[in-house]
Amino acid sequence: MSNSEDDAPVRALSRSGPTALERYRAVRQASLALTRSLTPEDQLAQSMADASPTKWHLAHTTWFFETFLLTPRLKGYKAFDPRFGYLFNSYYEALGARQPRPARGLLTRPSLDDVIAYRARVDEGMVRLLEGPAEGYADLIELGLAHEEQHQELILMDILHLFATSPLKPAYAPPKAAPARLAPAPLGWADFEGGLVEVGHGAEGFAFDNETPRHRVWLEPFRLADRLVTNGEWLAFMEAGGYARPELWLSEGWALVLAEGWRSPLYWEEAEGGWQAMTLHGLRPVDPAAPVAHVSFYEAEAYAAWAGARLPTEAEWEHAVQGLPVQGNFTASGRLGPTRAEAGSGLKQMFGDLWEWTRSAYSPYPGFKPAPGAVGEYNGKFMAGQFVLRGGCCATPEGHVRASYRNFFYPHQRWMFSGVRLAKDGCRARTASFAEDVAQGLARPQKAIPPKYFYDAEGSRLFEAICELPEYYPTRTEIGLLRGAAHEIASHIPAGAALVEFGSGASVKTRILLDAAPQVAVYAPLDISVEALDQAAGAIGRDYPKLAVAPLAEDFTTALELPAAAAGRPVVGFFPGSTIGNFTPHEAGEFLRSARRLLGEGAAFLVGIDLVKSREVLVAAYDDALGVTAAFNKNLLVRINRELGGDFDLDAFAHRALWNARDSRMEMHLVSLVRQTVTVAGEAYAFEPGESLHTENSYKFTLEGFGRLAEEAGWKQEREWTSSTPAFAVVLLRS
Repeated sequence: MSNSEDDAPVRALSRSGPTALERYRAVRQASLALTRSLTPEDQLAQSMADASPTKWHLAHTTWFFETFLLTPRLKGYKAFDPRFGYLFNSYYEALGARQPRPARGLLTRPSLDDVIAYRARVDEGMVRLLEGPAEGYADLIELGLAHEEQHQELILMDILHLFATSPLKPAYAPPKAAPARLAPAPLGWADFEGGLVEVGHGAEGFAFDNETPRHRVWLEPFRLADRLVTNGEWLAFMEAGGYARPELWLSEGWALVLAEGWRSPLYWEEAEGGWQAMTLHGLRPVDPAAPVAHVSFYEAEAYAAWAGARLPTEAEWEHAVQGLPVQGNFTASGRLGPTRAEAGSGLKQMFGDLWEWTRSAYSPYPGFKPAPGAVGEYNGKFMAGQFVLRGGCCATPEGHVRASYRNFFYPHQRWMFSGVRLAKDGCRARTASFAEDVAQGLARPQKAIPPKYFYDAEGSRLFEAICELPEYYPTRTEIGLLRGAAHEIASHIPAGAALVEFGSGASVKTRILLDAAPQVAVYAPLDISVEALDQAAGAIGRDYPKLAVAPLAEDFTTALELPAAAAGRPVVGFFPGSTIGNFTPHEAGEFLRSARRLLGEGAAFLVGIDLVKSREVLVAAYDDALGVTAAFNKNLLVRINRELGGDFDLDAFAHRALWNARDSRMEMHLVSLVRQTVTVAGEAYAFEPGESLHTENSYKFTLEGFGRLAEEAGWKQEREWTSSTPAFAVVLLRS
């Protein structure tokens, strides 16, 4: 169906089930069934150049069967009217001149009755042809049927556009009862490891040539939203100024926003009682829980940027649906519009409801070769300037699409039933690095595991609880320091800056900075914990709707590039909490060098550091009376047991915190209480009584010592703000 109206031929052809004649009759009758509620006048009008009159669709699909099957293959068949070749050819250059597409609505003759008679005559010929053996043309029959199914969807698309231009806002079908106004489930994410995968049509059965050949592609780890973006979420984008913020848009898309006055999806109208949308059921109130429809590629890209995500590639989409049944809200459901996602886990709405924009340009697969002759014209010559959509929609006939099906439209077009599913980059080899670090750490003479693995969802929750404890002064002290100095700190943040936070818990400290610095345009948190990152980014996005939130699920010690939303902006890094104290001096220096490369030349970097103080204050902060820090420390063992198949007995280990004055650091350990052997990922590790697993260091600094460390990494310590007892500092570095 696509913008070009016809797709190229099949590569593999075999269907079980109904005979070719039964299929032919069913498809042809389905086309006429779509016109039952239409008047002859409805079927003549053409609302824009991209659309065609219903009468033309009925005639064009008939012309296809007459031209490619009956005329060359049915003995004695004569064309119904030789002039129809000019009127109803679409884009087949090899078959001669044709009526210009924008002028199809001027064809008052032949009449609708004549077109129906034309269909009946061709159907009679096709019955005679199909009653015999389909020697050498079975592929053309399949192609003709799939082609007509595409035009069935185009009929509904074009009628909706036509009716939307009418002041009467007529309904194509009777209105449906409004669904209960229930809030949709929060957006969830499905994780995919990626790797070397196969995409494209490779099985038996029908497929257009643009789906072939099947080939291998490399996918980095990625995440796919578990449902489509809803109208309610799109309304939040609009209320946040989404159609008025050029930084969210591709250049050509922003030009269209200005030129055409876009401020909502196509068919939306603002009324006294709220937004309404023109549908095949007439003008209806916008359902916040239903998927947003009729948006262009440019709009989808802008929304994704605002949401801190991206669009999936078509290879990611196809890989994600492998093994899923091709079931969903197609025309057979009778709904004729997208419906809210069902409750439950896993991917939803992958097929039906709405075609889903991908970030992939419509181009040939490696080894693609169009079929010879006129029927081979379509796909190859349209593989430029368009983008791929996947999955089918509520106007697609049942059984028409498959996992490899590629639809395509120009990025500005909106009249098709198109929607948005978000994607994100996944953590690169996250599980593998965790397993490797644990294995290496447990094999050392002094067993140790990097503290970055503390922060799964439960670890992040426990750390937030630690921050509320009376003994744990760092968070409380730093928050007080930030509140007192926020406006002065904010004066060092340029207008339109991207604030890049290294790690993200509840982002309490970030909110202090954002409240004082409304000039920040992009918030980009980096965190290894996907769960914690999603929660924090979602909360910031809801509370600061005008701020573009661009989270990156990445180990911030090895991140190589900032999210795309930060490109071209002044950058300010933010690393609160004295988390830098968890690194050894060598690791801290390497991190500062890595952060300088990531943030770029001229960037500012705000770093929180805990200053040296008395042993009593320090030990109490890491060994609280309620045992929350002990639970936080032992949760690392829980995670190893869950993710790596470990069998740590938590009761056989005790939490210990100690001050190492020589190295100026607090240490946390898990001490074995008995002689024991622990198994992780199939490997055994022995512990003697009193032997410890070293889980964290927290180095304490002096301002002079930290300044030297930063200078060695290429930073200049430009400014610092310090608290009174217990001493803490926020320093401003400049690259």
